[in-house]
Amino acid sequence: MTNEPKRLDDLREKIDTLDKQLVALLSERAKVVVDVGELKRDSETPIYAPHREREVLDRALAHNNGPLSSRTIEAIYRELMSGSFQLEKPLAIAHLAPIGSFSHIAATRHFGSSVDCIGVPTINRVFREVASGHCAYGLVPYENSTSGSITDTLDAFQNHDVTIYAEALIDIRHCLLCNGPTKEITTIASKPQVFTQCRKWLAEMFPNVEMIETASSAQAVKLAAKDSHFAAIGSQLAAQEYGVEIAVENVQDRAENITRFLVLAKETANPTGNDKTTIMFTTKHEPGALVDVLAAFRDNGINLSHIDKRPSGRVNWNYTFYIDADSHRDTAELQTAVSNASAFCTSIEILGSYPKAGQVL
Repeated sequence: MTNEPKRLDDLREKIDTLDKQLVALLSERAKVVVDVGELKRDSETPIYAPHREREVLDRALAHNNGPLSSRTIEAIYRELMSGSFQLEKPLAIAHLAPIGSFSHIAATRHFGSSVDCIGVPTINRVFREVASGHCAYGLVPYENSTSGSITDTLDAFQNHDVTIYAEALIDIRHCLLCNGPTKEITTIASKPQVFTQCRKWLAEMFPNVEMIETASSAQAVKLAAKDSHFAAIGSQLAAQEYGVEIAVENVQDRAENITRFLVLAKETANPTGNDKTTIMFTTKHEPGALVDVLAAFRDNGINLSHIDKRPSGRVNWNYTFYIDADSHRDTAELQTAVSNASAFCTSIEILGSYPKAGQVL
């Protein structure tokens, strides 16, 4: 027992020495990043390159022999790359406001805390900020593992000239937030998709409480901060940001509640060998046209991992379809598939090819 304090002091001293070495190495790395940034600016090369990001992350994970988890290593490197972006050229990332929304959380987890996150009121506005060049990139929710596709995002692709540049898988954990006793809650507010992801829990725990939909979960938390009888379903970050207590954690119906976000840009991502392509198309009004389009991808050996549809917004009962193909637009197989499918479409457009996401963040 008498040796334990000395042993602890020795270990702490060792950590202090390693920290000094780590900071010195990070500084050396940052000096190289500055040189890279100068070369990129001279050649007008994009500062954020998803294929390079994937290479760096995969290499770091390959070097990891523990005891830190792969998720921890990736989080460290994403924050390191975030600081690198700022050294090369400050980046503005548009996302659905306000602070504490899950879109804001997704933006900081994917791009790190060193970039400039710009909150905007709607998903359509995120598209507009990128299309107009006001923001270098935008991040929008695309689909959730519980509640399915985000219709606002699907619809916005029909109206804006942007490219899908990358994707991110974000672990979504919902909390019941309120500043009063849960038995005195009269109203619960949140975003419609959040209610869908917590439907069973809410039906069991609060069957007679009024549910109010808001534009974002963080907006609901703002309302809960003003009234002790008012509750919200939102994030831990929103609870901290707006001064609301966490009454119950993890109220989502599924333990693994993951939302897939898309990074929007005006650039095209380079192939990595493990890519995905999102395609938007409208079929001809002919029997079997949709089957023929899908068969074009099957016949070229391309797996389709996602399919959805939305009203075209132009003609009643005319639909626009969205598919994700496990391939890059530059491959001969996908080019042939798209060419063959176009014979059965009134329009077909590749929205982007991008690296598949790695770790869930």
